[in-house]
Amino acid sequence: MTTLRQLRFLVALSDTQNFSRAAELSNVTQSTLSSGLKELEARLGVKVAERTTHSVLMTPEGTDLAARARDILARVKDFEDVAKKASQAGVTRLRLGAIPTVGPYLLPPALPRIREKMPGVQIYLREELTDTLVSGLVEGRLDLALIALPHDLPSQIETELLFEDGYSLAAPRGHPLANLETVEGEDLAGRELLLLERGHCLQQHALSSVPGLALQEDKSFSATSLPTLVSMVEEGIGVTLLPGVATDAGLTKGHELHLSRLAGATPRRVVLVWRQSTAQAALFRQIADIFRDTRSSLRTGPAAH
Repeated sequence: MTTLRQLRFLVALSDTQNFSRAAELSNVTQSTLSSGLKELEARLGVKVAERTTHSVLMTPEGTDLAARARDILARVKDFEDVAKKASQAGVTRLRLGAIPTVGPYLLPPALPRIREKMPGVQIYLREELTDTLVSGLVEGRLDLALIALPHDLPSQIETELLFEDGYSLAAPRGHPLANLETVEGEDLAGRELLLLERGHCLQQHALSSVPGLALQEDKSFSATSLPTLVSMVEEGIGVTLLPGVATDAGLTKGHELHLSRLAGATPRRVVLVWRQSTAQAALFRQIADIFRDTRSSLRTGPAAH
């Protein structure tokens, strides 16, 4: 019979592409891991990996089986969570992930509300990019996550819309657009935007925010965070689009720049996501309600500083 241990060995090998590192990840010796995978191959009748002296190459069958193994292990984790919830006298430990363009602005005011309304819930935070968060959900490393759509999601992920997040144009003092309360998409035609580096979903969301207009990226600069973008604008390097949740939470406070509302923009959709197989969906929807209330309580509207 195929065992969960063998499935964990298979996932570890797929993730590391190395027998030694896979063994370390699985807390076993390399011979134990190799023996377990050989037994799995014999049981299934397929090769999961091609072994050479210096490298490991997953076979197409091995790659597909590893993906299925991740899903099985995540469902087992949900199964175990049900039992733990029943045995821990009401203490619920949640691993919450968040993207960097939402988490730092929504979580600080939201977490005290969660603690007040749900004293038995303990939350452990991870800030990562969207693809890593989605993988963490599928593989069972995370219980729920705050991300922004549009983004391709696997079928086993449930989404709960929290709010739509529009944009403001941030421009340095003295810029031709710095005296406008509202800018139109046409005002950005031919202008290059400072954006976050590739991997941040906000980069693509911002570029596609104006219907019918292909916005241009200033490829001579890129930033790793929204505070860095704000500093670059303040220094007169260029202009950028900032999401509403960040500006409403005070991202630009104390900076010498001007914010103008971007009219007619297509907002990104901030959602809370989790595995459909979880036994805690009702709890997660209560947390989603707190996030919605928190977003509504943030100050609204762009302002010049």
